[in-house]
Amino acid sequence: MNAIDLKQLSPEQKADLMEQLKNENIAKKNSEKAERESYKTIVNSTVKEQFVKLEKISSMLSIAKADIYRQFAAIIELKQELYGAKSGQMSHTFTDDEGQGITIGWRQVDAFNDTLDMGIALISEYIGTLAVDDNSANLVEMINRLLKKDAKGNLKPNRILDLRNLAEKIGNEQLSKGVEIVLLAYQPSRSVIFVEAETKNQQGAKQAVALSITSAPFPQGYEPNFNVFVK
Repeated sequence: MNAIDLKQLSPEQKADLMEQLKNENIAKKNSEKAERESYKTIVNSTVKEQFVKLEKISSMLSIAKADIYRQFAAIIELKQELYGAKSGQMSHTFTDDEGQGITIGWRQVDAFNDTLDMGIALISEYIGTLAVDDNSANLVEMINRLLKKDAKGNLKPNRILDLRNLAEKIGNEQLSKGVEIVLLAYQPSRSVIFVEAETKNQQGAKQAVALSITSAPFPQGYEPNFNVFVK
């Protein structure tokens, strides 16, 4: 393409050339705008389409979870009738003759109300009355260890039981009162109610069955293109 010598152009030719450049620039911007609008339309329709699919999956999981709990609740009741006892456990695991297992249950969040520190204060006052000798020093160390809080500011439930047993053994009224306040302050609550499943792989090792779309593997033969995420 030959270069245009602007000095050789008349004012009319220059004006015509500027108009052409202006129109080309407008056309380019309009084209880019149309392509971006088209992109937004594709995103919008794809999200709507896939969201319906994910809602169906969520609904199927919800229905399946209720059905699993309903059926295994009946089995747990049968087990309790057959053996004449309730275990009080928070989860139950059932396994078939092929090693496939299903576990249902719930997890617990340990929490205390605001009276916890009042109980600890009474126990600390009792500790302060102990004479300083080897036996009392060991006792103080033991009680302080049982009163040690975790990162969330709570006591561990098993330590509360140990503290109660220790208070019953010592028989001090103030210590027993403080421990009782701590026990009453303990107010655990249920968090997630879960269903877990596992099977055995070809090597015979246990393998979890993915029950969430995040942990589910891609189908065999499908390789996601991760290059789109990196520069």
